[in-house]
Amino acid sequence: MTDTGPIVVFANFLSDLAVDLDEGQILTQWAQQAPRKAWLLRPGDVFVTPVPLSREFLGYVYGLTGVPPESVAIVEVPPAGAVPLARAVREAGLVEQVRALAGDRGAALLPTASDASAIAFAREIGITVHPYPTLEAAEDALRMTMLLNTKTGFRETAEQLGMRLPTGRTCRRPEVEGVVRALLRDHERVVVKPDRSAGGHGMRFVSRDGLKGEGSLLLDTVGGPEGLWVVEECLDVVESVSTQMEAAAHGVQALFSGAMRTVEGSFTGYASPLPPSCAHVADELAGWGTTLGRHLADHGFAGPFGLDALVDTAGLPYASESNVRRTATTTPHAMVTRLTGGSAAPPPAWSIARGRTREPLDFEGALARLRAAHLAFDPGRGEGVVLYADAPTDGRSWRYAVIARSAGDVEEQETALAGVFGFEGG
Repeated sequence: MTDTGPIVVFANFLSDLAVDLDEGQILTQWAQQAPRKAWLLRPGDVFVTPVPLSREFLGYVYGLTGVPPESVAIVEVPPAGAVPLARAVREAGLVEQVRALAGDRGAALLPTASDASAIAFAREIGITVHPYPTLEAAEDALRMTMLLNTKTGFRETAEQLGMRLPTGRTCRRPEVEGVVRALLRDHERVVVKPDRSAGGHGMRFVSRDGLKGEGSLLLDTVGGPEGLWVVEECLDVVESVSTQMEAAAHGVQALFSGAMRTVEGSFTGYASPLPPSCAHVADELAGWGTTLGRHLADHGFAGPFGLDALVDTAGLPYASESNVRRTATTTPHAMVTRLTGGSAAPPPAWSIARGRTREPLDFEGALARLRAAHLAFDPGRGEGVVLYADAPTDGRSWRYAVIARSAGDVEEQETALAGVFGFEGG
């Protein structure tokens, strides 16, 4: 967020920063989370979104943040397929509208992914990219940004920076099966990861029993026929953790840390702070994050980034990947900080998750259930449940955040919410 001047919140989930644009289906699916960016809006800001936002959701956000509805502008971009948001804006004839809304007010673009397309769009409408002082500075950082959002780039850099890594190798797609078989001689299971992937997309877990004989290993199409892949030993993991930081020329700041909720490597939620079971890794994780942040800053990068790690049964953390961009937790954390005043000591505990209701609900209906059960976020108490991403298209797959004084209180509210909403499996 900028301290002065308006921002143009640019929800470019369709970006080649984390996943190849050929993976249009998964990118379009991720773009459905764009409404959560409304929690960043301040008076004078502009929001360019690839999906529509409901009037009820916007009213809810404005009510909790205290932003006058007439003080912000929402630009909804019609669907244009699996293309960068900047291209979709052009194809819809909305460039002049965005330029006029940004105006000559010292505005800066705040993209979800600071990729080449976003930087070019900022240049087209005559503004900078937050937090870079110039467009040239943003462009200079792009090579390192792209590199550290790949599995191979991270693995090579992490090794140079002295992080503990799972045993593994990088290779081209035709070599993957041979590398898998070689690693399986020493390890019970391996994980196969496409070079450019996020949220667990395209990952495969392979055991010795699962790769017998001469049958070929079925890989995702990510990266094409000659794309890079990483093959690593599959650790016995007790927790998937991350630290989120911000790099700048004057130093690296720790923002928050926590445990990721995953299913077969795919991200399903997050809880902060780190649970007691892996709190002992906090210092080492923060040290790795600080080292990585300094490396990024030395190569011109500025802004938020995340470092993920796996904690094994012996309690040792292993670095797994970096996300040099705004992640699925960056905006929820900003929302939590904003709604709780940002001065609580210690900071509030919080989580984000998704639950599936047995019957569809609309936004007002879901909010009414929260209020009737006294679970809705209460600004006075600084805790409760927030429906942070608008009503899902199917009316059932609800994303929510829980804010409370302690991790135990977060768990209690999540359990109560599951009962009130009738989540499947709850």
